[in-house]
Amino acid sequence: MTLALHYALRSDVGLLREGNEDSAYAGPNLIAIADGMGGHAAGEVASAVAISAIAPLDHQNLQDSQEMLGALANAVATANTTLHEMSIADPSTEGMGTTLTALLWAGSRVALCHIGDSRGYLLRDGDFYQITRDHTLVQTLVDEGRLTAAAAATHPQRSLVMRALQSSTDAEPDLQMREALLGDRYLLCSDGLSDVVADQTIHKTLVSCADPAQAVEDLINLALRGGGPDNITCIVADVVDTVTGPVPPSRDTVLAGAAANGDGRPLPRGDSPASRAALLTQARPVPQQAPPPRQPQDGRHRAPAPSYDEDEAEADPGRRRWPVVTTILVILILLVAGGGYTAWRITQGQYYVGTDGTQVVIFRGINQKVAGLNLSSTYQRTGIPVSHVQGSVLELPTASGSLPEAQRTVANIRQAYTCNQATKAVQTWLAGKPKPPVIAKGKKPTKQQRQQEAKVKAYPPKPKVPASCPAQGAG
Repeated sequence: MTLALHYALRSDVGLLREGNEDSAYAGPNLIAIADGMGGHAAGEVASAVAISAIAPLDHQNLQDSQEMLGALANAVATANTTLHEMSIADPSTEGMGTTLTALLWAGSRVALCHIGDSRGYLLRDGDFYQITRDHTLVQTLVDEGRLTAAAAATHPQRSLVMRALQSSTDAEPDLQMREALLGDRYLLCSDGLSDVVADQTIHKTLVSCADPAQAVEDLINLALRGGGPDNITCIVADVVDTVTGPVPPSRDTVLAGAAANGDGRPLPRGDSPASRAALLTQARPVPQQAPPPRQPQDGRHRAPAPSYDEDEAEADPGRRRWPVVTTILVILILLVAGGGYTAWRITQGQYYVGTDGTQVVIFRGINQKVAGLNLSSTYQRTGIPVSHVQGSVLELPTASGSLPEAQRTVANIRQAYTCNQATKAVQTWLAGKPKPPVIAKGKKPTKQQRQQEAKVKAYPPKPKVPASCPAQGAG
């Protein structure tokens, strides 16, 4: 028996945040989630750096337990160093940090790395366990017996993280080895889920949803119905047998959240505290110094000469108008810049669905260019291949509208994509399904007929098609 993972990953910005500071990765041997902290101090950069540092472990084929734990520790140290160097290069990012929870597989061995308050859970034989410990103030108080678990759930300081992967301190993650069993289900999530949805509800959802993708969808919807005050990221991974199934292991690598903006490296930050300070510095006028008073050659002292501005004004009355002209020009520039900024901000409240050439993408802004500059930017990559978008669904790009409208459009595309994939799976299953042997009544089956019967019994069950998809043939 060879164990592998069948997983699903999704990240949602939530209902109150403007951007997604979560980052996540799912691959055949590694799942990881990072929840950035710091807001304008680049929380999304910190989470993307953490995922970028740990993602290469998915392809290193580590087998020894000590190698696995050592590789996780080294990846955390690398991310820690990167964050420190970035904060030195750009002081506006000082104080940024992120949580990190990761599971690295080698057969039945699982290496766990955890720092912060993102969580890891295990569902085994119907029982539900939290396999990570929150590095928060309230958890410390609970451990010391100074606070009950019930009180901790509503404590105003419950989000105060005591340990995290930060630019200003050394990271100290929890590292441990675990043993995976066939049928295990693992959940990694940011506190956008665990702070809003009760553990009992999470447990019930994981038990009731056989498909990891549906479980992830339902968990995020629960968090949104609970108010969605934070970014929400979930990974559900089932431990399956690569031979007996019943579902094949996942092979694709998936990125989500801030890490999905590119290759894991942070995006340029055009509106950082450092950039604003630089603009203010450039705009500040340099004061002029008045020349020293001139003394007569005969050594006698005279009354102080008039100031430089008064002297210049008397010499050339026309120069007095320059401060007025300059002021008017500055006001005009500010009005034009303010109008342009206001117009830009208005466009940033618009969203539309298009493609980047390979997959469906939600863009923020409008699908126009002004003076060669795009008025839109990538908001979210969906992972839906362009080749699977049916022309009957819609024409891309769509007209600009609200974010919920764009998300509903993507949901329709995803539904069509999911049904298309399910239909292909059923067609493949029907094409390969062996026919049962025809045995005459009262006759014993021949050896060949018994072999054919064995093939029929061993053939995997028909792939499931979501109820919302058009019905397929019975096969």
